[in-house]
Amino acid sequence: MAQKNEKGVTGGAPVVTEPGRVRNVVLVGHSGAGKTTLVEALLAASGTIGRAGSVTEGTTVCDHDPAAVRQQRSVSLACAPLTHRDVKVNLLDTPGYGDFVGELRAGLRAADAALFVVSAVDGMDAATAALWEECAAVDMPRAVAVSRLDHPRADFDEAVALCQRVFGDNVLPLYLPMLGDDGESVAGLMGLITRRVFDYSAGLPAAVREPDPEHLPAIQEARDELIEGIIAESEDETLMDRYLGGEQIDPQVLITDLETAVARGHFYPVVPVCAETGVGLDALLDGLVTAFPSPLEHDLPAVTGVDGSPRPPLTCDPDGPLVAEVVKTTVDRHVGRVSLVRVFSGTLRPDQVIHVSGHGMAERGHPDHDADERVGHVYSPLGATLREVPACVAGDLCAVTKSGSAETGDTISAKDEPLLVAPWEMPEPLLPVAVVARSRADEDALARNLSRLVAGDPTLRLERNPETHQLVLWCMGEAHADVVLDRLRGGGVELETEPVRVALRETLTTAARGHGRHVKQSGGHGQYAVCDIEVEPLPRGAGFEFVDRVVGGAVPHNYIPSVEKGVRAQMERGLVAGHPVVDLRVTLVDGKAHSVDSSDAAFQTAGALALRDAAEKGQPTLLEPVDEITVRVADSSVGAVMGDLSGRRGRVLGTEPDPDAEGRTLVRAEVPATELLRYAVELRSMTAGTGTFRREFARHEPMPAHLADQARKESSTRS
Repeated sequence: MAQKNEKGVTGGAPVVTEPGRVRNVVLVGHSGAGKTTLVEALLAASGTIGRAGSVTEGTTVCDHDPAAVRQQRSVSLACAPLTHRDVKVNLLDTPGYGDFVGELRAGLRAADAALFVVSAVDGMDAATAALWEECAAVDMPRAVAVSRLDHPRADFDEAVALCQRVFGDNVLPLYLPMLGDDGESVAGLMGLITRRVFDYSAGLPAAVREPDPEHLPAIQEARDELIEGIIAESEDETLMDRYLGGEQIDPQVLITDLETAVARGHFYPVVPVCAETGVGLDALLDGLVTAFPSPLEHDLPAVTGVDGSPRPPLTCDPDGPLVAEVVKTTVDRHVGRVSLVRVFSGTLRPDQVIHVSGHGMAERGHPDHDADERVGHVYSPLGATLREVPACVAGDLCAVTKSGSAETGDTISAKDEPLLVAPWEMPEPLLPVAVVARSRADEDALARNLSRLVAGDPTLRLERNPETHQLVLWCMGEAHADVVLDRLRGGGVELETEPVRVALRETLTTAARGHGRHVKQSGGHGQYAVCDIEVEPLPRGAGFEFVDRVVGGAVPHNYIPSVEKGVRAQMERGLVAGHPVVDLRVTLVDGKAHSVDSSDAAFQTAGALALRDAAEKGQPTLLEPVDEITVRVADSSVGAVMGDLSGRRGRVLGTEPDPDAEGRTLVRAEVPATELLRYAVELRSMTAGTGTFRREFARHEPMPAHLADQARKESSTRS
């Protein structure tokens, strides 16, 4: 049993009892910006770990997933708590690659503030800029860490200028990098508010001294701009006049106003950091605990009863009703389910009976569920390491294990007062991947592993297509698909992928007559049925009609439903390529029956033969599904996207400004589904990762002749 020491740490894990001593910070930025390396350096600087690990060596706390180690990039959300100035900071490291946006969304849900990590070498990508706008829409407090200052091509000034162009004028540095004696490496920081130099030549903590004379002009120019920005956000309306009148404003007043503006999401400080040398790490830690808000200052999500009935707004009160949310679920073969939980209200304790609710995700393979369970132990996670703690109070993050039903996005509440937290926005997976188990034994293992993956990843949708009989995994992109397949194989499943097949339809293009004759004598029992039908095509989407126009009792009344049943069965089996037949009117006009040998089965067979006979004369064709899609892109990409859609046999319906984002356009079009199989990947490439789309089935339309011929050949090959 872990023991609590005098510093309030249980098994090495920080323990807090007040929400005001918690900061939940999500690190965001493009892949390669240095988020994971920065988290590792902060953990080492705070004494949480003995030494920083390496991404390239696969030894970091956050990138513990085997796929992350192999790809040398983050592929999932990870939590890394540390303690600084008696405040617990839950650092949430998120993947920067667009395929793992679901992990990013979960990190944003669990956090109260965002730290944007921008590389001083590579700048930022368009997706990071779009994410800034999303955070602005909900007034999430933000700060910027300019990383990788030790790189030979690092340019701090250009990185700040880029942030100001993209993020706005209220993005201003609190420090300037100071070069060392070699004139190239960054040896320290120049504090703009305090006008002090923080020298890291001897490592952490920095030595504080007066600036050298040559540093004063640069400090003064940047300081004036910073002070004006802080004063503009101050609640003291006299401060600007006093400053412009020449009064020297007390640095502590400026710091207090700065912290208030940052916590309210109105001002965005920039801190230069270098994970390798330690430059700026202590300054960044100070900023995280003093300027970023505690959970007490952050709006909480709305809650309802499990039945949707309204409930009062939540407050971040450790003594309030228990309401928590599973922001991430992983399934370990040895430990079982491990759920990362953000507690919004109340306190989560070991051995507590809780209610787990999951609703609204049935379309993605998460059926609605409600269950009462008993919590085992409560842990503070440090990457993959679980450290037991006595409780988790409102505002904090923890991990619970061995839940029988908890999935990502589920609500945890009190057994006697079950509640449901409003879900966060989850992107739709749009890249299909068809998988096939290599053997019968692998099929069982595949089913088990898929259930584990789907439970933890709401951006993964599982579908068994009843028409193509394929098992299809809908993923966010190729990188996401690679990780999913890798995890399946890592679970001992031998599988292969195959081309995804789109479910087609068949119909006739002209009217035709069909004759069906089923006459057979076997073992003294005869079968006799003859029917004549007329077939004519109907408009798209009209379905199937069966009409009886038999006169004179040529087909006994009791066998007419049998003819219809046989026709319907043949329509399900297809006529030329094994696809269901649609949009036909079949009229029974004549037939013959035998008083002894006719039967229901015989007339079913005759009906099917009659339809097949008509198909040989009615010019059958294949129909393909056409989807209506809405593409959301930056204005600069509209032309390229519209040209690409035309090349996919698409028909552009129109464009309109995106009502939710300035500088973006919605392009609506109708595109054959066969042309959209890899559109998620190609749109991302075309728009530098910023384009998104959604799709909805519109109707079926005839395939071009050359594509229909190819589909028939492929169908005959499979059969």
